[in-house]
Amino acid sequence: MVASEIKRQLVIIGGAEDKEGDCQILREFVRYAGGTKARIVIMTAATELPREVGQNYIRVFERLGAEDVRILDTESREDASSSTALEAVSKATGIFFTGGDQGRITSVLKDTELDAAIHQRFSEGIVVGGTSAGAAVMPDVMIVEGDSETNPRMEIVDLGPGLAFLPGVVIDQHFSQRGRLGRLVAALAQQPVVLGFGIDENTAMVVTDDQFEVVGQGCVTVVDDSEVVHSNVDEILKDEPLAVCGAKLHILPHGYKFDLKTRKPILDSRTVTTVPAPAG
Repeated sequence: MVASEIKRQLVIIGGAEDKEGDCQILREFVRYAGGTKARIVIMTAATELPREVGQNYIRVFERLGAEDVRILDTESREDASSSTALEAVSKATGIFFTGGDQGRITSVLKDTELDAAIHQRFSEGIVVGGTSAGAAVMPDVMIVEGDSETNPRMEIVDLGPGLAFLPGVVIDQHFSQRGRLGRLVAALAQQPVVLGFGIDENTAMVVTDDQFEVVGQGCVTVVDDSEVVHSNVDEILKDEPLAVCGAKLHILPHGYKFDLKTRKPILDSRTVTTVPAPAG
């Protein structure tokens, strides 16, 4: 495969994805990983129950027809340089990060041989997926933790280094279910980036190169700060309310697409709706 044909593929899931029914999102992950020829490595660094969580995904992926599925549990940074781990990644067609605590993922994996190996395979075209904490680590700067169901203030969100599979954005998960718009806006205000994505539960951003499509039952909320006309971020203290004027908001349900370069939804004849003009 020539370099121009290699696709960047990510399946970024907002958490609580269906594992019992049609498994729409995980089905797409297996398809991207090669379908019945898929060789999937499940990364369980985020969870304190690696065997239990990993076995659950093995059951789902095998039911969907993947050829080989295995757990790669890294409890320490030493585990992230083992020959067994590196060999498993070298043969994988899909890498999947489970939920749990995103801080555990980065503390164990970031800047290790295994981290470099996964990025190398990603650059070669394999699909990388993650749910909940596994979604949070996808940017280069991630939301480590923060308050939900509150207005945006600088104090409500803590940021840290992510794994940089999708750099230059901010991602939050369990989005509408936990009322996290305030903390996504607060995270954006602290970063030199202009795009924030809030992913609902049982919903995914399926990224191919510079576009993504929404898959699942909920929505992806896009906050675009590129044309903000006013912010008080340089004037307030940490516990004072944040003002943001002129930001764009897009709410994208299943089937809608978004262009990461132009920062615009991709609307075709099936999705464009004409809003009637007000009477009078």
